[in-house]
Amino acid sequence: MAERMKQAVILAAGEGQRLRPFTALKPKVMIRVAHKPILQYVVEALARNGIFDITIIVGYRKEQVMDFFGAGEQFGVRINYLRQEQQLGTAHALKQAKELAEESFLVLSGDNIIEPDTITQIVGAKTNAILIKDQEDVSKYGVVEVRGGRVTDIVEKPKEAGSHLVNTGIYAFTREIFRFIEQEVDLPAVLKDMITQGYDIIAPKAQGTWLDAVFPWDILRLNDIALQRMTPSLGGTIEKGVTIKGLVSVGRGTIIRANSYIVGPVIIGESCEIGPSVCVLPSTSIGDNVVISPFTQIKNSVINNNVGIGASSIIEDSVIDQGSIFKGHFTALSGEAEVEIEGEYHKPVCGAMIGEYCHIEDSVVTYPGVILGNHCRVKAMKQLQGKIPEGSLVM
Repeated sequence: MAERMKQAVILAAGEGQRLRPFTALKPKVMIRVAHKPILQYVVEALARNGIFDITIIVGYRKEQVMDFFGAGEQFGVRINYLRQEQQLGTAHALKQAKELAEESFLVLSGDNIIEPDTITQIVGAKTNAILIKDQEDVSKYGVVEVRGGRVTDIVEKPKEAGSHLVNTGIYAFTREIFRFIEQEVDLPAVLKDMITQGYDIIAPKAQGTWLDAVFPWDILRLNDIALQRMTPSLGGTIEKGVTIKGLVSVGRGTIIRANSYIVGPVIIGESCEIGPSVCVLPSTSIGDNVVISPFTQIKNSVINNNVGIGASSIIEDSVIDQGSIFKGHFTALSGEAEVEIEGEYHKPVCGAMIGEYCHIEDSVVTYPGVILGNHCRVKAMKQLQGKIPEGSLVM
């Protein structure tokens, strides 16, 4: 394998069904965390490691990825796109890159937040490698068994953990990998086949950030961690009487009106109108073109682009997707909830998970764990619980 790789293949074709409603209208890689799509963190990490030749495998709602990243110039890289028409698995996705792949290359999942130092250990790998990471809860991942620095087995989503080392979905390969892909659709199965045939696969351990969102409320955890690593910057107009503490970033064209109180880490995008007398508390991301009306309080939440929030609202531990409009006195209650996703029951502590382009009238209250689908309309004075399907009218 070459001394240092110059090419990467990013797998970004999947949907992420367990993250609905946030993936019903966009791929998982385009979910925004700390005001950036998850995939942007991967592209930037590669560029910082001197990898500028990037092939992205797209599939589900591919136009959104291609429109946002283009040919890669704004990120200082060169991007090619290949399509995986059917999302059959990670090995099948990589197979699409067979004709473009160099002698050695990195393979990464586009739906995990990473930092530049996350992949430093694997960029210079001298042989086939899989990047591993210590993880307390391994039930959602592939567990990697390692002996003497070599991978001996990979067990997908084990009920009992024989190891706390998980597969990050970041690999270093030579072109030899394509010989093993022919019949397999998932990369862990390909690697197990290679191990059986006597090939060495080393297992460097990731030292930097590696974050994965599996369920809607996971977005809040990722957002909190990503915000703590941002560089503060105050743009726009900040009126007299505004209090700003901690790590806070405010975009161009944004107005923070008098008597507002902002405690970081907080990021506020461009062309927003905040206040007067609005309180934005830690671990909150606010997108572009957002209006937050007076006497509203927001804490530990993700508010995406083009959202309007009426006066005297209280929003905590919630994710609100783009284009949703809330009249006054909206309250998203937070607490432990029981939420069913794909037949499994979970008990997260969270507020409301609200999809794109919803319209919420006055004095609506959502109970902890509400999942409101895209394009819903909710009449005034309603109290929402549980999961509400896309396109619903709540009267």
